[in-house]
Amino acid sequence: MKIFSAEQIYKADKTTIKRQGINSDALMERAAAQIFKWMDSRMQGAPVKIHLFCGIGNNGGDGVALARMLKEHGYNIEVYVVNYSKSRSADFLVNLERLKDRKIWPTYLDTVFECPLIDRDDIIVDAIFGIGLNRPPADWVSRLMQHLNASEAFILSVDVPSGLYMNKGLDGANAVIKANHVLSFQAPKLVFFLPETGRYAEQWEILDIGLDAEFLKATETDYILIGKNEVLPFYKPREKFSHKGTYGHALIIGGSYGKMGAVHLAGKACLHTGSGLVSLYVPACGLVPLQTNLPEAMILTDVNDHFISDIKVSVEKMTLAIGIGMGTEKESVHAFSALLDASNAPMVIDADALNMIAENKELLKKLPKASILTPHPKELERLLGAWVDDFDKLKKAKAFSKRYGCILVIKGAHTLTVYEGKGYFNTTGNPGMATAGSGDVLTGMVTGLLAQGYSPLHAAIFAVYLHGRAGDIAVADWGYQGLIATGIIDAIGKAYIDLFQMPEVPKNSEDQ
Repeated sequence: MKIFSAEQIYKADKTTIKRQGINSDALMERAAAQIFKWMDSRMQGAPVKIHLFCGIGNNGGDGVALARMLKEHGYNIEVYVVNYSKSRSADFLVNLERLKDRKIWPTYLDTVFECPLIDRDDIIVDAIFGIGLNRPPADWVSRLMQHLNASEAFILSVDVPSGLYMNKGLDGANAVIKANHVLSFQAPKLVFFLPETGRYAEQWEILDIGLDAEFLKATETDYILIGKNEVLPFYKPREKFSHKGTYGHALIIGGSYGKMGAVHLAGKACLHTGSGLVSLYVPACGLVPLQTNLPEAMILTDVNDHFISDIKVSVEKMTLAIGIGMGTEKESVHAFSALLDASNAPMVIDADALNMIAENKELLKKLPKASILTPHPKELERLLGAWVDDFDKLKKAKAFSKRYGCILVIKGAHTLTVYEGKGYFNTTGNPGMATAGSGDVLTGMVTGLLAQGYSPLHAAIFAVYLHGRAGDIAVADWGYQGLIATGIIDAIGKAYIDLFQMPEVPKNSEDQ
């Protein structure tokens, strides 16, 4: 699913109006009708008080048109016009007149206003600002937003929570609506997937308002939302007359005294993801525990007992991953540097290998093209430097990826894969995966797919999806607090099976 910029959405509106022979008012009516249909199907005429807060632009016009439809169907509504400017959009004014024609009189709010009384059992429709916001709301509008957020009523935002910008970070948390649900027109918005802004859209849903399909298909976007439909074409089925050598040999390098568990998790995940052969290169102290607990893997040991000092192994025809639990001893840095000199194939780089790079930037010049770096937020900051906001982080991440020809997998709630100027946001995963070893599992999964012949970009995107889906499957049994990394590994097979399962269709009441 494409994530369009505000400018692209505006162009889609204009293209739709031209090609479909309609005017902008008809498109607004179509959008409002979709919101009404969504609300009516869930509320079924319930006598709940609905407070509609409408700005004076097109987002407010959507809200005013919705208010008319709700009233015509017997809903208990109160309409407020938030007068934040003297300039009003033409379509807003058209719909305001239609509202008045039906004897529906809104309350006008401006610099001097009394906060409306809102019960926690009421519903708030937020249609104050849309995707065109380009400056901070006035102080009195911010106070109104704070009042709405504090009401504890359910807040439904139209298209985007009011106060969010589409191309920069927040001016202040007090000037943003915290929506329980967002109904986004035609496509999701980038701000839904960024840590700073995504918290203001607790849940979101797409409403198809019939924008021109040809335009949407032809328009290239900087960001893509990755779900099952996007990763299914990546899947490589297994051939009948194949053997373990058909599916690659992964070599995972890492571990140090007291941190051998990371390599165990990565190796086990690599095997469960389908790598035909897996070898683990670790300090000598890791031989017995790993050989005992992971008999499917082959164990190679360093001459040093406590940390990796010299990687004495032929890496030809192997897919490499390095860094997990490795430490940053001086000898380990030299060994990593020598490995980069010896290998031209893309490799997976995580954890302490990333920290070595951050402390020794000359290593960046040695990275094999299309290597996959998998930093968590602090590791990313060490690589990129500090950022002003999430939009600045995206800019820096793209520049870093382009400069060094690498793939960045930025771990988080919507893990983002960045390569060649594009970003791919993941849709699977849950808060239970914020647990020790979860990142090591992901490293093993990326390595396992890369070993099987997936392209580096597909290996990264597909592994992130499967990792999150395995976490979603496992959390159903363990809960958020009870989920641990081995639980994610145990569900990898089920995540593969889930790729080919259709969602369950709800039964009609008479069939139950």
